[in-house]
Amino acid sequence: MNDNSNNKAFSLIADIEGEFKDLVNFPLPERLPILPVRNLVLFPGVVSPILIGRESSMSLIRKAEKKQQIIGVICQREPEVEIPQREDLYDYGVYAKVIKQLSLPNGNVTVIVQALGRLKLNTLESLQPYLVGTVEAAHEVQPEKRDREFRTAMEDLRTQVNEYVMMSDEIPDEATFAFKNISNNVMALNFTCSNIPFTIKEKMQLLETETIKERLFGTLKILNREINLLHLKNDIRDKTREDIDQQQRNYFLQQQIKNLQAEMSNGESSPEKEELLMKALDKKWPEETHKFFLKEADKLDNLSPQSPEFNVQLTYLQTLVGLPWGEYTRDDLNLKRAQRILDKEHYGMEKVKERILEYMSVLALRGDLKSPILCLYGPPGVGKTSLGKSIAEAMKRKYVRISLGGLHDEAEIRGHRRTYIGAMPGRIIKSIQKAGSSNPVFILDEIDKVTQMTHNGDPASALLEVLDPEQNSAFHDNYLDVDYDLSKVLFIATANNLSTIPRPLLDRMEIIEVSGYITEEKIEIAKRHLIPRELENTGMNTLDHKPLLNKAAIEMIIERYTRESGVRQLEKQINKLMRKLAYKWATGNGLDTVKITPAEVETLLSKPPFYRDIYQGNDYAGVVTGLAWTSVGGEILFIETSLSKGKAGKLTLTGNLGDVMKESAIIALEYVKAHIDKLGVDHRIFDNWNIHIHVPEGATPKDGPSAGITIATSIASALTQRKVRKNTAMTGEITLRGKVLPVGGIKEKILAAKRAGITDIVMCRENEKDILEIPDIYLKGVTFHYVESIQDVWDFALTNERVRHPLDFTIPESGSDPAKPTA
Repeated sequence: MNDNSNNKAFSLIADIEGEFKDLVNFPLPERLPILPVRNLVLFPGVVSPILIGRESSMSLIRKAEKKQQIIGVICQREPEVEIPQREDLYDYGVYAKVIKQLSLPNGNVTVIVQALGRLKLNTLESLQPYLVGTVEAAHEVQPEKRDREFRTAMEDLRTQVNEYVMMSDEIPDEATFAFKNISNNVMALNFTCSNIPFTIKEKMQLLETETIKERLFGTLKILNREINLLHLKNDIRDKTREDIDQQQRNYFLQQQIKNLQAEMSNGESSPEKEELLMKALDKKWPEETHKFFLKEADKLDNLSPQSPEFNVQLTYLQTLVGLPWGEYTRDDLNLKRAQRILDKEHYGMEKVKERILEYMSVLALRGDLKSPILCLYGPPGVGKTSLGKSIAEAMKRKYVRISLGGLHDEAEIRGHRRTYIGAMPGRIIKSIQKAGSSNPVFILDEIDKVTQMTHNGDPASALLEVLDPEQNSAFHDNYLDVDYDLSKVLFIATANNLSTIPRPLLDRMEIIEVSGYITEEKIEIAKRHLIPRELENTGMNTLDHKPLLNKAAIEMIIERYTRESGVRQLEKQINKLMRKLAYKWATGNGLDTVKITPAEVETLLSKPPFYRDIYQGNDYAGVVTGLAWTSVGGEILFIETSLSKGKAGKLTLTGNLGDVMKESAIIALEYVKAHIDKLGVDHRIFDNWNIHIHVPEGATPKDGPSAGITIATSIASALTQRKVRKNTAMTGEITLRGKVLPVGGIKEKILAAKRAGITDIVMCRENEKDILEIPDIYLKGVTFHYVESIQDVWDFALTNERVRHPLDFTIPESGSDPAKPTA
């Protein structure tokens, strides 16, 4: 600013002062247009620019400038209010006069106003087209001309303003020069109050002060506080400047090192980094992962390509960029096609197929859905694992499989931290990378055989995060150190035994039972899948006359060469048969016939190792047929009870029985003793006869409570010498009160009963609900009898016919010989 402009400014201030004094001496209008302003407080005598934004304010300014009208300028309490009411405005403001209106290049309008004197706002009478209110003049008490205290305080104010301006970065240094040229003390005070950056609340308190002297002291107090704050900031700045200088020095050194490295590499990054950055351009990963990748990639610039750390970092980045972030294969949701593929590859398994088709149906409706976590459990060889591949084909998804059998290290699931030598991601992330998409069908095979609680962690607990739909959207692999979304992966776990799976892990999965096949189903599977596959595997399909196995031959292989719920051993036997035929053809002997009969099966496969469990009749007392569940399916077993003379009445248990089965035998005997009168037997028999319970095939361990009613019936038959109903088998747990409890493995037990030629099965009434869920094909030829107590079992199973040559349990008189068997 040059001198001329300064002189012009000071003369303007003198004019303002003169006009202000004249205005005070004349009556002021009681009704004024009000200009509401944001974050601005004007003091009498001060000239200030105001940026006009509201249309109502623009209308007021045009009218005031045109008619040379006095207006009121009052600050808003809240700047956000667009149309202020009375309560939105402060009580005090200033009379003002519009000096000039300026149009800025950006389209905004700025108006220069002169503050003439204080006013007090009483009410607002109108809001449109602009604010109009009733006001009254708020006169100020001027200091006396000879007031030394006021003059001394003003000198101190000028000194402090100069100090503040020199220390503050918010006010330009030219403000000091302008302040020095204001000779009028009141004008200098108001100039200070308007331009020093006090808070709006503090400025309003100063404006509301009626006495100029009190305003001066208030200004000094605030100004002194602000100067002390500036001193404190400068002290802090001086203390930290040394640290900042050291940091800047380190930064400059690092930049010099980078420049030297760039000069040595001709200003280019390593080719490995360039390749990674090019691959990263196509990745659909989250923004956080992208930033993390760039940060890790920059570390390559600080490593020598010959250092081991360079290769470790490069391997990590290649793994990160090699994952299919946000890449999904498009699902084929054609349900008829999916049904056709599933039926073609697997026979039966209706529950699993139905669940997959339900998932595809919901996915077709919603378009986006978290994948279910399925667990298929059942005996070996029923097709649980191979079903996953068919599901992937039906949905046109990628297929990956990992075997969890014997897994003992948690890092196999979650990966190793990169601080370890030879660290690598877990098998989950590696399989996702291998699949090349983020929504494959993922088979977790043998999940029931995961080792728990080892010194290497707990792999089963690590699987909790993988198999929880609420958590696996942000799966954290220790090697990656960033979250990966597994929520679109269709996890299918397989298991043979649910009892070895931890309960929290079991709770996260949807359990679907895949039971064993009956003989008829195995025959169909052999015809449709196994025989054509083995013909191809052995090359027999290239012959002009392919060997054919009739139904009787296939049934013979199933019944007498295999003993399983699945078809794995059946496939091996068919393969063996085809190899024998291939050998005969290759040695020039030729094939005797194209059709393979049961007799030729025995010739090719030698004598059968198994014989079908056949019902042994009811000619003997104390022999009852029971039903058992094993890992390879259901079986029948025979409970045998014999009596021998003795004084102790001892109970003997043989047959490699487990603790639970032994307890069942003891409970059954105690119940029989307590209710011996219902059987029509003298209770003294237990004092003269020992009881021996045996379960054949002693080399095979046996356990479980389901033989309870069978043992009780066997004891009752032996004591009464009554026959058991023909072709009858039973299963159920017994209590000490004689109540029959439900058991599991019903379908497998029914299959075993049908194989053995059983026609009647006795079981707990509560197991009726399990029978209702089994397809009719499994139930054909079997009649079920539901019981609630052991007495019901005896009423049905024990006939009134006694066996041939029954024992005579007549209790002899004292001193005579015990009775002998009678013819």
